Amino acid sequence: MKGEEQGRALFGISLTERPKWQQFLICSSGFFFGYLVNGICEEYVYNRLQFSYGWYFTFVQGFVYLGLIRLQGFTMKQMVNPWKTYIKLSAVLMGSHGLTKGSLAFLNYPAQLMFKSTKVLPVMIMGAFIPGLRRKYPVHEYISAVLLVLGLIIFTLADAQTSPNFSVIGVVMVSGALVMDSFLGNLQEAIFTMNPETTQMEMLFCSTVVGLPFLIPPMLLTGELFKAWNSCYQHLYVYAVLVFEAMATFVGQISVLSLIAIFGAATTAMVTTARKAVTLLLSYLIFTKPLTGQHSTGLLLISMGIILKLLPEYKDPIPPKFKQQQQQQQGSREQEEEKRPLV
Repeated sequence: MKGEEQGRALFGISLTERPKWQQFLICSSGFFFGYLVNGICEEYVYNRLQFSYGWYFTFVQGFVYLGLIRLQGFTMKQMVNPWKTYIKLSAVLMGSHGLTKGSLAFLNYPAQLMFKSTKVLPVMIMGAFIPGLRRKYPVHEYISAVLLVLGLIIFTLADAQTSPNFSVIGVVMVSGALVMDSFLGNLQEAIFTMNPETTQMEMLFCSTVVGLPFLIPPMLLTGELFKAWNSCYQHLYVYAVLVFEAMATFVGQISVLSLIAIFGAATTAMVTTARKAVTLLLSYLIFTKPLTGQHSTGLLLISMGIILKLLPEYKDPIPPKFKQQQQQQQGSREQEEEKRPLV
């Protein structure tokens, strides 16, 4: 597991001395809480208020992150990695956030959620090419990921039939975010792996500081900066929603970074998929949208994929080293028996 060399804590809760199942439960709970609140806030702002300023909202959220990180007591003196480590990571992170939030102007929230949930497959594939990881996965994990993707596609097709807010532009935007996500988790895991002293706060702080300037060009080129500023100025309560959402997402971000550091990018992607399924159901229940049989089929396949992922991997009780020794001893005995004279 990752992160065994470095003591880790989550908002004052020590993770190092706890069993793996407790570490997983604590990190997953923080992640579920943060992003369930995030999902509800995004649905409200984008679909109910008809505000679709993904780049600007990500920009505001970044400053809230920096304020919360400062309140947690983190300073630049605590950094263990050079700034250049976070340039590529920050560009991918901000691009993913901006495209994800912006796609909600063209997709309804559940459809976007389903596309984003398929990231487990590209995350697993990309893990084989990221320097410092070169990770390989057992067959049943790939089957699990395929089941998830099939379930998400079926659900998305059903959603396109029952909800009007579904367009090709939104699909292109969320697909771009999906590609960036496939790099994101693996790059984060690679940094934790190559330097175990890296903390979750440092990762989020540096990614945010380096990433905020990347958001300015798309805001200026699209004119979103001035449109968003005027709209939010006329509805100041939107900032309160954004700050509340950012605070909840901050808890989720630190929790997911803890999962990546301890359990790896692919396992974390499976956890995020489970969270998305729960958020999806809440979206339909809270905002009273119709569920069809096709929706149910998609959710069933998603559940099967998650359960298959949770099944323990079979491990040979005899270590390879001892198995090789046993085979050599067996071969020696057979050779000795062949040399014995027949009675």
